[in-house]
Amino acid sequence: MQDPKQQRNPRYSMNLEQRKTWYSPVADVYYKARAPYSQKLINRAVTLAQLSSDATILEVGCGPGNATVCFAQLGFCMICLEPNQDFYYLAQRNCAPYSKVEICNTSFEEWELEAKKFNAVLSANAFHWIPPEIGYSKAAEALQDNGSLILLWNMTPEPRYEVYQAIEEVYQAYAPSLAHYEGAETQADILRSFGQNILNSGYFRDLVSEQIACEVTYSIDNFLNLLSTLRSLDPQTKDLLFKRLREKLEDFGENIQLSYLCAVQIARKDR
Repeated sequence: MQDPKQQRNPRYSMNLEQRKTWYSPVADVYYKARAPYSQKLINRAVTLAQLSSDATILEVGCGPGNATVCFAQLGFCMICLEPNQDFYYLAQRNCAPYSKVEICNTSFEEWELEAKKFNAVLSANAFHWIPPEIGYSKAAEALQDNGSLILLWNMTPEPRYEVYQAIEEVYQAYAPSLAHYEGAETQADILRSFGQNILNSGYFRDLVSEQIACEVTYSIDNFLNLLSTLRSLDPQTKDLLFKRLREKLEDFGENIQLSYLCAVQIARKDR
């Protein structure tokens, strides 16, 4: 039987060309609506990976630059790979102030390997889109000896459970694939599985995982924009879903408090 996560996650059924354009219709919304990465955890990543000020970072799947800017502000030299053309243009714009950042419009799979060049390979909510038989081995080859793999994760921001209960019937009616609630315990389990995947690859050791509970306040419009970045709805269904969600959410006020786990996982290249 197919894992439920696989049933609702499009990456498991798409080829590389399909993945390249998946977020194109919502590229700009993605940059504005997705929850921010914790600067505290980013600073911890820099410390744990022992990155000096002149370190060189390869970022896999930089998207529109949500995490890239956080590292660029620290002065690192970065080569950032992004296969989606719309994200590529946004990342170029958002990283324009940082002369040491280069954005390349290519996938990690198609990128011509530069062996043993980088002090760290970074990926923020993107490494799970890379086939594991390619991702871990190629990342290890790109790293200098004793270099680090740095994975940043923002789990799905979710409202209080009582709010979710109020909108679950709307999900069930119009988008059953969205009718699931993880909560902090389940999100922690998912993060543990991500960490175990790193170790199981055989290319990395000395895994360190740290996570913090984050909260963000969204307006109803911004919450619906966040949902739109999931890209699993046809336009007609989305319109009906969002109309009914808005009606339910307005009972709780103008804003929605969302919670999620933000995590960093760092592992050293195994020589």
